[in-house]
Amino acid sequence: MLRRRVLAWLPMAAFGVAQQPTATRPELPDKEEENRLPNGKSQRDEILKSEYDKSLKDAAELQRLSNELRLDLEKATAFVMPVEAIKKTEEIEKIAKRIRGRLKRS
Repeated sequence: MLRRRVLAWLPMAAFGVAQQPTATRPELPDKEEENRLPNGKSQRDEILKSEYDKSLKDAAELQRLSNELRLDLEKATAFVMPVEAIKKTEEIEKIAKRIRGRLKRS
């Protein structure tokens, strides 16, 4: 009797195993499908290079503004802060956010 039950379940178990989906790897896109510019260079590489150059320029501007801010703060007193210093801090924040955004995309 136990043998009959096992034999009755055996085809169902085999069918259930056969119906399970097999694990497949997701297909990676071919590197040949990369967008190319008319000069043959990779569009992605050119964008990254352009963003790198922009980040370098922004970092130089950030350094210039922070030096000016330091000089403004040294000239100010403890009770009077120039409005220009506040504007420079806002500009420093904007530039830093631009650089951070580019770095996150890279």
